[in-house]
Amino acid sequence: MLEVTELPAGQRNAIGVTLGLLGDEWSLLILREALLGADRFVDWRARLPISNAVLTARLNRLTEAGLFLRGNGYRLTERGADVWSILLSIWAWEDRWVASHVERLPGRVHRPCGKPFDPVLVCSACDTPVLAIDHSLEGGFGPSGSWERSVPEATTRRRAADGAPRRPSSDAAFFPQTTALIGNRWSAALVGAAFQGVHRFSDFQRCLNTSPTMVADRIRTLHALGVLADDYRLTAKGLAFFPVVMCLVGWAQRWYRAAEGPALVHRHLPCGTDFVAALDCSSCGDRLVRKDVVPTS
Repeated sequence: MLEVTELPAGQRNAIGVTLGLLGDEWSLLILREALLGADRFVDWRARLPISNAVLTARLNRLTEAGLFLRGNGYRLTERGADVWSILLSIWAWEDRWVASHVERLPGRVHRPCGKPFDPVLVCSACDTPVLAIDHSLEGGFGPSGSWERSVPEATTRRRAADGAPRRPSSDAAFFPQTTALIGNRWSAALVGAAFQGVHRFSDFQRCLNTSPTMVADRIRTLHALGVLADDYRLTAKGLAFFPVVMCLVGWAQRWYRAAEGPALVHRHLPCGTDFVAALDCSSCGDRLVRKDVVPTS
């Protein structure tokens, strides 16, 4: 049985809490290495260009959030291991759409069929592929959903001399553009609004409930990344980020529950069920599970 964290009524919902926790590149990198076998402090220090202080802080935070159990090292809990679908979706999106990695990302092979693959977002009930533009999902905010409650708390991360948040060095930038999309509270909110069909400046400002200057800055950032077009609509690259969003939403609502109910509710119209994201292999069509995803050089 899942040990769900109960969230207080009227406060940040599952989406806001999850973005605050996973919208951080160091945390994502630590979880990635844990899924690849790291379970001791020295393992992460050997694999990542991370300081002792930052690693300690992130491990403590992830342990307090229930993603690790501390004992003889750090063991992923069911909640921690469950981030694999988010990380796999990020891996595939960055591999396809981001050319600025210092080193080429590894490929992926699906162990049962032995073929390279991309993860395909599907409805877990009927196994039908789901795209951001096929209008097969109906819904939006649920009982605990609102723009204000879905935005993570402002962070107090150390900042570099130029005012930008400190990030992993370029050698560790496995998720450079993903972090730009979900690691900033206003960028994450703007991306969410765009996926809900918002494409006017005034509507973005209304949803984010922040200053025009902040909205303009975030729009410029997403435009520079190639995620938003000149008309403020999502580009092909932006639409391709949909599996990351839906896997993140699925993880959030499996592990965090607000007193009023879910933050987001979607119904898959073709089969008439509440939508729960799953990933299939693009080569054989079978459901992907963590143990069957093999990185290749």
